[in-house]
Amino acid sequence: MENKLIEFRNVSFRYTDEQPWVLKDCSFTIYENEWVAIIGHNGSGKSTIAKLMNGLIFPQEGEILIGGRAVNEETVWSIRHDVGMVFQNPDNQFVGTTVQDDVAFGMENRGFSRDEMIRRIEESLAAVGMQDYRLTEPYRLSGGQKQRVAIAGVLAISPQVLILDEATSMLDPRGRLEIMHTVSNIQTDRDLSLITITHDLNEVVQAGRVIVMNKGEIWKEGTPREIFTEKKVLRQIGLDVPFTSTLAEELRNYQIPIEMEPLNHEELLEELWTLHSKM
Repeated sequence: MENKLIEFRNVSFRYTDEQPWVLKDCSFTIYENEWVAIIGHNGSGKSTIAKLMNGLIFPQEGEILIGGRAVNEETVWSIRHDVGMVFQNPDNQFVGTTVQDDVAFGMENRGFSRDEMIRRIEESLAAVGMQDYRLTEPYRLSGGQKQRVAIAGVLAISPQVLILDEATSMLDPRGRLEIMHTVSNIQTDRDLSLITITHDLNEVVQAGRVIVMNKGEIWKEGTPREIFTEKKVLRQIGLDVPFTSTLAEELRNYQIPIEMEPLNHEELLEELWTLHSKM
């Protein structure tokens, strides 16, 4: 097993004393080089987890450790060097007049040398397929391109963990696919942990592990395949089951023996072809 990177130990949080608990006694561990998807309906607590990981807020109860260091007001700035976040709306993250200025911003704040910044700008934009847009003004980019630039800006500071907090929710289906393909390649090529926070179950199929949140508590942890078998409960807690999984369920209702829970249409087609060849 890889080394522990993020630990939540009995963490509870609420935004004010008068409001209900958003998180209730949450405990989980994320390891180095692991891809974890945290899913749940709106209000389930998943985005609060992201803010806690980056020290934007602090828990009232429990403890959070990043790389063995407790997250608190004394450690938060050093921890943010290791935890990069990409948010829902990329426009809220842009500060530069050009793409390369924006990618350079985080490095300038950390005192990188000019030569190092130039090298990292090239590497980070290449990693997200945006190297030809270095001198483009951000407002001229599409939504998907903006998110890729936002990811490049985070990658440039070499974090240990990249968190995407509903980072595809404002994109069209094609833009979502492009971003998920981009982050999949990054996670494969670089030594970093990836945490995708979403309510869209279609985005979790590539993750190694899924944490399902419901009403501020962890309802279930497992592989995507294990989670997709719980269709009835997923629907009850407000999550849409992917089309492929729903189709497999309907085929079973017609006595077609789909044994393995398919994660995508390729797996479903493969199983149907195997069944057909046996007939």
